[in-house]
Parts: sequence; structure tokens; C-alpha cells
Amino acid sequence: MKVLVIGGGGREHAIVKKLKESKKVSQVYCLPGNAGIAEDAICVGGSPTDFEKIKKTVFARGIRLVVVAPDDPLYLGLVDELHDHGVRAFGPEKAAARLEGSKVHSKNFMRRHGIPTADYEYFADYSLALNYVKKCSFPLVIKADGLALGKGVFICHSLSDADAALKKLMLDGVFGESGSVVVVEEFLTGREVTVLAFTDGKTIKCMPSSQDHKRAYDGDEGPNTGGMGAFAPSPYFTPELFAEAEKNIIIPTLKGLKADGIKYKGVIYFGLMLTSKGVKLIEYNARFGDPEAEAVLPLLKTDLFEIMTACIEGRLGDLDIEWENKTGFTVVVASGGYPDNVVKGYPITIGELEGVTLYHAGTAIKDKKLVTNGGRVFDVTAVADNLEEARKIVYREIDKIQFKGARYRSDIGKV
Repeated sequence: MKVLVIGGGGREHAIVKKLKESKKVSQVYCLPGNAGIAEDAICVGGSPTDFEKIKKTVFARGIRLVVVAPDDPLYLGLVDELHDHGVRAFGPEKAAARLEGSKVHSKNFMRRHGIPTADYEYFADYSLALNYVKKCSFPLVIKADGLALGKGVFICHSLSDADAALKKLMLDGVFGESGSVVVVEEFLTGREVTVLAFTDGKTIKCMPSSQDHKRAYDGDEGPNTGGMGAFAPSPYFTPELFAEAEKNIIIPTLKGLKADGIKYKGVIYFGLMLTSKGVKLIEYNARFGDPEAEAVLPLLKTDLFEIMTACIEGRLGDLDIEWENKTGFTVVVASGGYPDNVVKGYPITIGELEGVTLYHAGTAIKDKKLVTNGGRVFDVTAVADNLEEARKIVYREIDKIQFKGARYRSDIGKV
């Protein structure tokens, strides 16, 4: 069977590689893909939100399954559009993807279904929001309601920080309509953990937990990014904490979706905070996390195509999913100005890598040479018996990747 993966980053490269392993997949395509993905799939030019181009590609190439990986096409309804044209697609439909696409919607969902989360209020007016934060204690968190590539979250330690964030989102419009409404949220302290899960709307099966590192620089300093590295499983997420999360967050989410009449099929991402008052839910994503997928998917033993098909057909409960009893560890090699000022087009040289898988996140071919083409350029991943061993392998190899301004966090797995 021919499969098309939508997207062009490190997450999509990890998905492509896993699908390529399936005996039931004859050819993997990727739209738009990147220079590295082109070594594992046939890349097709176009935008992930160009629905007409995607449909033409599907019918022209005889594609039988479309895997929608990024947030934008999910929230805009690509899965619905494909279903309307009789095309199988893996990923939630638009109504379900609102759990990620609108912070206000997701927070109201949590409140309505009794799912533990940070206290919050939301505002569509700058003056009202500012008056509210003047009465709050700090630190607090301000979030853009809509999608912002993981960069629409501001941790504010003072009133001036909060005012600057509100102006940036609501008056300056740095994220367009996504920031016209904001959520002002209680600041939670603790360790963040991600739990990704497959669901067919009836059954939910969790993947190994993972831990992302969102801040740009060592020591968890600097602005938020799409993620600078991850490892799986998280040694901090004990079986007892998982049982608590499953009881209070994961199962109530599935029940809440059913109660609201929403059919959710695909991957659901639970962003959790392990607080002194228990496990709380920070956010949902309607897809594989990035870079969490690059740490988690290498541990998967069961055929990913089979899992996706079971989700679509509503028989996930009949499938046993097996994972390697090992650690996946990934570090992002980013462009120097990431996340704010990214310069593209720098030539890349890569030495002989040993013991790692290199996922391309932002690369292209220009004048027959490999060049940078994004903020996050590579994910360097190792699988080993434990976290420390996997970490050593990645950091041993990572400096073999060279381009102008290349940088990475040196403390992934240490903080």
C-alpha cells in the first residue's frame, strides 16, 4: 500500500522511517518532505495546508492512506476533507483537533470534565487582560489561544513582563489571530512529562513517557522553542504517577470526548506537570510531539502502519503494542538565531556517524549541496539500555554535524 505523510520536519522523518519498515507499505511519499526525508520517501512539493494539491497527489499516485502529522492542517480540517473524498487518513478531524487549536476550548474542556489543570481566565480585550493580571500574583503564564509553533507561551515574573506579553500578542499581533485571545494561567511548578497515546475513540493506548526541553539555551534559559531535545521514557514518571494520570486525566479525556460527541482517532498528546499537589494537565496536542516522536518512535516494535489502521478501523483494543525496553534520546541541532532570527541556506557537512539515527528537520538541496532550511535543522537520536548511555552516544557524535551558527543544548537529560 502507498502512504503519504504530510509535513516536512524531524517528526515526519521519524514517521516515514517507521512506516518504511512495514511489510504492508509498498511506498512512502511525503509532502513536502526535506532533503533527508527524500532518502527514505518520494517527496512531493507543496504546502501541508494546500488541500487541493494534496488531494491531486493522492489520486494521481494511488495513495491509500494519508498521515497528517502537523498541527495546522489538522486544525484546518484536512482529515475531514480527505474523508469527504473517500480517502483514509490518520489523525483527528477538525472538531477533535480543537483540543490543540484553541487553548480556551481545551481549558474549558478540562474544567467541564473535571480534569486537573492550572487555574485560568481568558480575554479578548487587552485592557481587561491587563487589569486582571494587575490583581494576580507572579509568576504567571500567558498563552496565545491559537497555534503559534510552540512559541506562544510566556512565563511572566512581573507586571512589566505580563504587559509586554499581552502587547506582543494582542496589540502587536506577532502571531496574528492566534494571539487575539489569550489565556492567563496559574504558574505550576514541577517536572514536565509528555505522554503520547494512540486512540480509536474507544480505546486509548499510551506510548512510553517522554520529557521535552522547550527552552532555547542550557539551564532552561531563553525563549520557548518547538523543543530542543527529548528522551523516553522519563525516569521521573513512576508507575504510581502514571496510574494517577491515567485515572484523573487520560481516561476522563476519552470519556469527555465521547460525552461531547467528538470522535477522536489518531494520536493525542498529554502535556503533564508533576506538581506537589499531584499530576496536572498543562495542554493537549492533537498529534505526535516534536521532538518527542524522534525519541519515542525508535522504541516501537509493533508495525506503525498496523497501529494506524487499527485506530482508523476502531479495533485498537484488539492490538497488542510492543516497545523496546530501552531509552530513546534525541538532541536538536539548531540554526544560530533560532527561535527568533533564523538564517537559511548555510552549507552542511556531516562526518561519519556511528550509533545514531539522523532525522532531518530543516534541510534542503541547493546547487546540489545540502543546506540549512529552518530553525531546527537535525535531530540526532540514539537508543541504548539506559539514559546515560544514550546521552553519551549522541553527544559523542553531534559535533560531526557542521554548519555556520550550528548550536545545541548540552544539558538534555541533565535538567
